[in-house]
Amino acid sequence: MRRAAAAAWIALAALAGSCSKADEKAAPGAAPAPSAAAANDAAATVVGRVRASGVAVVALEPKGARAFEPQSEKPVMDQVGQTFGPELLLVRTGEPVEFRNSDDTLHNVNVKDEQTREQAFNVAIPTGGAYEYTFKRDGFYRVGCDIHPAMAASIFAASTPYTAVADGEGGFAFAGVPRGAWTVTVYTGGRRLQKDVEVKGGVTEVAIE
Repeated sequence: MRRAAAAAWIALAALAGSCSKADEKAAPGAAPAPSAAAANDAAATVVGRVRASGVAVVALEPKGARAFEPQSEKPVMDQVGQTFGPELLLVRTGEPVEFRNSDDTLHNVNVKDEQTREQAFNVAIPTGGAYEYTFKRDGFYRVGCDIHPAMAASIFAASTPYTAVADGEGGFAFAGVPRGAWTVTVYTGGRRLQKDVEVKGGVTEVAIE
């Protein structure tokens, strides 16, 4: 059952090549929300809905260069009851992520880039231990434990702090978005959907099909 559930997350990465970036960027689960001080003009909310095929990961990315404040909280993936939690973790590229073992047995965490199959890292974590890692490239990553093959999870890394998993009705929202030109990208059911949006303040609504 755990492997089947993880497969649903991995299906989102069928088109991860289009979201991976060769260049390195320094820029729950959902990624931590951006600081209110990320930009002086952060005064808008983007609300949207996507016609999703199952789980949908949404990323709101600026069309031009834009700097963001560092994350206020470190994302965490834990291991309890021979299960990774959460099954899908959203993280910031260039920001640290913590991997824990709260189980009563030794685990290893084997993380590979979904597109290239390149190994990000593979470390053993004893009971009560932790390991910190910073993802260098945007994209989907597959997480496994070689000691317990039934354990599986996924990670989505993005340079933007505005990422989310759409709710059961395909809805999503991002607060404190600076004005300007943005692109909404949705990964769902092996598809990659995009739509440009101009954020002018107040509430900006967007529908993606």
